[in-house]
Amino acid sequence: MTGIRILLAALLLAVSTAGASAQTMSYAQAGALLAKSCGPDITKFCPKVNLGGGALRACMEGKISQVSARCKSDYVMAMASIAKRQQAQQSIYKLCNADAARLCQGMVPGDGNLLSCLLEASKVVSAPCNQAITDAGYR
Repeated sequence: MTGIRILLAALLLAVSTAGASAQTMSYAQAGALLAKSCGPDITKFCPKVNLGGGALRACMEGKISQVSARCKSDYVMAMASIAKRQQAQQSIYKLCNADAARLCQGMVPGDGNLLSCLLEASKVVSAPCNQAITDAGYR
C-alpha cells in the first residue's frame, strides 16, 4: 500500500505542475522517476497528506529545504520535461500547419488522421514539425 501511495504521490506531483532534453518524458515516466527519488522524502515529510487537491505538492514544497538533493534534481528535470511536452502539444498546429496543408489535404484536425498522416510523411515533414511531434510524445 505504501508503494502505491508513493507512486500516486509522485505522479500527482508531476501532473499538478506545468525542456531540458531532446525528448520529453511522459506523465508515467515522470511519476516513476519521482516515486523512486522522492518516495522516501514523501513518506518521511508528508506521510498523512491526502493525495488530491494539491496538498501533497504544497507539503513537499514546504519541506523543499529538507528533501534529498536527488529528489530536488529529479523534480526539476521532470517538471521541465512535462512543461516542454505540454508546450509542444500546444504548438503542433502552428508548427505543422504548412506541412499538413501540403501533405495531408482533406484531413480534419482533431480526428487523429492528420497526426497519422504527418507521422507517415515524417521524411518530408519540416524539421520543426517533426521535433514538435517528438517533443509532444506522439512518436
